Amino acid sequence: MLPTIVSSSQVIGAVRGVPGLESLEGVPIAGVLGDQQAATFGQAAFNPGDAKHTFGTGGFLIVNTGGEPVYSKNGLLTTVAYRIGDEAPVYALEGSVAVAGSLHHWLRDNLGLLRDSTEIEGLASSVPDTGGAFIVPAFSGLFAPRWQPDARGVIVGLTRFVTKAHIVRAASEASVYQTVEVIDAAEADTGTKLHELRVDGGGSASDMMMQFQADMLGIDVVRPENLETTALGAAFAAGLATGVWQHTDELKQLVREGRRWVARMGGEDRARRLRLWNRAVERSLSWVDEDTRALAAS
Repeated sequence: MLPTIVSSSQVIGAVRGVPGLESLEGVPIAGVLGDQQAATFGQAAFNPGDAKHTFGTGGFLIVNTGGEPVYSKNGLLTTVAYRIGDEAPVYALEGSVAVAGSLHHWLRDNLGLLRDSTEIEGLASSVPDTGGAFIVPAFSGLFAPRWQPDARGVIVGLTRFVTKAHIVRAASEASVYQTVEVIDAAEADTGTKLHELRVDGGGSASDMMMQFQADMLGIDVVRPENLETTALGAAFAAGLATGVWQHTDELKQLVREGRRWVARMGGEDRARRLRLWNRAVERSLSWVDEDTRALAAS
């Protein structure tokens, strides 16, 4: 009942008889990748230790682990990254964060703090920090690497000093802290520290957030010129299968760096912020119990 397993880069058929796509009749179908695997391919993350993180409505980390699967002991998932033709498959560790960019959507749609998404960068950059506020967006529990389904969202550290801008910045920083968590888990599983993080997705357009990401990781964060890495990865896989390119080395030359952020925060400041984030997360845990279920049902 299940479909035949095929490679990510292999001619598996052709466009036939699709209404409205007559001009594509006979064009081969040759790139078969899931969303995050395609983005990894589009970032040319072909070597063990290469990592990319997609900042979308959620957050999605993929770390290439090479030809042998690494089974996580720290809350990540083991996945096939890709397979090219008859070559051996390449494996990866994957960490999925449930709420990233959708936290800003919540501030806009549920709380009315934003008119539209174009305001996010300006507001978040208008203040140097969050004024001590932290948001843990555990709207439906926490995903990787904590896997705490009974957690719920909290905003902590509020004072009368905190403004709308601080809350918007705290939402941006929440995505960063959650990314740090999945990367720390990947480094613990592989025993290797990442040398840089490649980023994509709509959230990576925020210069403020990418600088904070570099600061909190202590490594370079690199954004490509082309943020549509999922589509690019599928095209790369199809092109390899049909002879447009002969080797992944050619693809690496096509992925151009758009901007690079270098960590500039001191280690003591970084550690303090991470301690506060973990304290905030602790406040979100074990919230769902008989009382909350009864209140929700009433």
